[in-house]
Amino acid sequence: MAANKNLQYTLRYFDRIGVAEGSKLLLSAANVEWTEEHPEWPLEKPNQPFGRMPVLIEKHSNDRDFVICESGNIERYLARAYGFIPSDIRQAALQEQLRDQASDMFAAFISQLVAKSEEDRRENFAKFDGLLDKLVEVQTKQINANGNIGHMFGDILSYADIVTYAFYKIIVVGMVKRQANIVNIVKPKLTPQLIKLITTVEANPLLASYTARGDSLAAIVTKPTSARL
Repeated sequence: MAANKNLQYTLRYFDRIGVAEGSKLLLSAANVEWTEEHPEWPLEKPNQPFGRMPVLIEKHSNDRDFVICESGNIERYLARAYGFIPSDIRQAALQEQLRDQASDMFAAFISQLVAKSEEDRRENFAKFDGLLDKLVEVQTKQINANGNIGHMFGDILSYADIVTYAFYKIIVVGMVKRQANIVNIVKPKLTPQLIKLITTVEANPLLASYTARGDSLAAIVTKPTSARL
């Protein structure tokens, strides 16, 4: 799909860091005009396709807007539209599987938050903790295979870079109000390679105007461990 920089977008989501983070980063990196919309919830729930958010609205001059939902679907649409994912289906699949692993990780994280008993919480946390160790291992291996230059694939910003950064921002920054010790859980597991990728992505000029908002993930993960969090 050929990118059209003249298109305008509206992204509907809650006013917080959550599963729409990857879409926000992609819209920013694409350097297109976009705005956030925070529908009153659950009042506006019936007005969304499938009753869920995020929702992306691509505005067209003929008044026939293109509307899609589901965070992964929105991300892949934008990544393909603006060249952040390869056209080769095998190379694309290598990047997309990293996103799906991060999605599974987020589901595991939420499951231990909503557990109904302390036993279930401990069991679900152990699952999350083990999955996180494996995810970090796989991500670090890929970064090393790419020469440890701050990118997952190649030498420019990619879909894999963006969704990796988005995952850690959601967990470390977005979820701290729900689990106060999450920084102390995740930060010690991050390898120097992952920290380099996070700082590289956050410093990318295409993303600077967006990543400058709110708390800096790079600042959190590079702060000395002995410092007060």
